[in-house]
Amino acid sequence: MENGEKKKYESYVVVHNIAKRHNVGTLARSATAFGVSEMILVGRRDFNAFGSHGSTSHLSFRHFHSLSLARSFLKERDCDICGVEITVNAVAVNEHPFRKSTAFLLGNEGTGLSAKECEICDFFVYIPQFGGGTASLNVTVAASIILHHFGVWAGFSERTREGNKFLVDEKPVNQMRRNYCTETAASVIEERKLKRENASNGFFDESGKDEAAPSNLLDTLFDL
Repeated sequence: MENGEKKKYESYVVVHNIAKRHNVGTLARSATAFGVSEMILVGRRDFNAFGSHGSTSHLSFRHFHSLSLARSFLKERDCDICGVEITVNAVAVNEHPFRKSTAFLLGNEGTGLSAKECEICDFFVYIPQFGGGTASLNVTVAASIILHHFGVWAGFSERTREGNKFLVDEKPVNQMRRNYCTETAASVIEERKLKRENASNGFFDESGKDEAAPSNLLDTLFDL
């Protein structure tokens, strides 16, 4: 949206098990083009910005150590979580089966979504193909198609064009170290709160199977 107009719906991209780290940079470029509010990194904070063409400066990043914490964050914001995968009950994305703000979880390039990832999804979409030369699309290509469809459904305003390209915003102040999603004190406190809530309601095994080892000193400083 432009001129500070607030969106009725928001979209998020959840990055968890993508094998080729350079795909994150290209995903960021698509995310900024199609109005994504935040890219959520689960597990590792570092990423390769190759292919982003500077778009990471225009996109908000958020980090969680586990899928369960990412899920809690999204549910607090009344978001559906949509798995992009060909499953038995998946709906073609061109049917626009969206109901509200949605976070899109894309599968690993080789193996698709894991059972753990499917467990947090509210529904699934797939991209119909019409040619017989490939079994699937590159994850970044798939993301672009999915995010465009969501933007059309949500009624996002088209960006102003200038010549033969779209107008780019002024580069904002850096929110993170280069190619690394940092945490603020507030985000660490929020993650600790979500972790306690998950432990009390039993969603997922928090014994470590779904956790990445903490890699930030803030985890120690804010051990609440």
